[in-house]
Amino acid sequence: MTRLVLVRHAEPEEEVRGRCYGTLDVGLSLQGMQHARQLAEALGSFAYEAVYTSPRTRSVETARPVAAARGLTPVVEADLREIDFGRLEGRTYDEIERSEPELFRAWMETPTRVRFPAGESYDDLAARVVPALEEIRACHPCAAVVTHGGVVRAGLAAWLRMPGEAIFRLDQSYCGVTIVDWLEDTPIVRLVNARVSGGAPAPFMTD
Repeated sequence: MTRLVLVRHAEPEEEVRGRCYGTLDVGLSLQGMQHARQLAEALGSFAYEAVYTSPRTRSVETARPVAAARGLTPVVEADLREIDFGRLEGRTYDEIERSEPELFRAWMETPTRVRFPAGESYDDLAARVVPALEEIRACHPCAAVVTHGGVVRAGLAAWLRMPGEAIFRLDQSYCGVTIVDWLEDTPIVRLVNARVSGGAPAPFMTD
């Protein structure tokens, strides 16, 4: 059996709330830093032997305490980055709705079918994310992967054979933990988006 422990990064800096950010590089808020430390404690029962992270600062800062708890250094994997929103990066949703109403409407109605101007589409994201996750799985009996909501959703959609338009039915909270095991080549989703609070793991978060 092999296992991936997938984690969405902790809360980012306040300045990006209400803005579109994928490639935009921001760090964690003070609360996010605290929750990243609690996350490391909550994952203490899992026998991960490697920690991989997206190159974005918010992901790296979440991964550091998780790796440090095992005496590890996070491995940065570029393909684990969030979707590139192109020219929409850093803009508020209100600004985008006013300036590009047709694009905004398509994004809200059929988000996985939109290719963002000078950016990516959901298919682009999935095409780089799924092979990267599979490669990590092939290298370790158990690895922790700290990344982004879109990345976790894309992986789950592939393993569960879900249509792209259904991915937003999978909630992804900050520091949400998702666990997938493989019995030979068959993925078994054990846990989705378990939330860490107060530094203690939920009762079902055991190895």
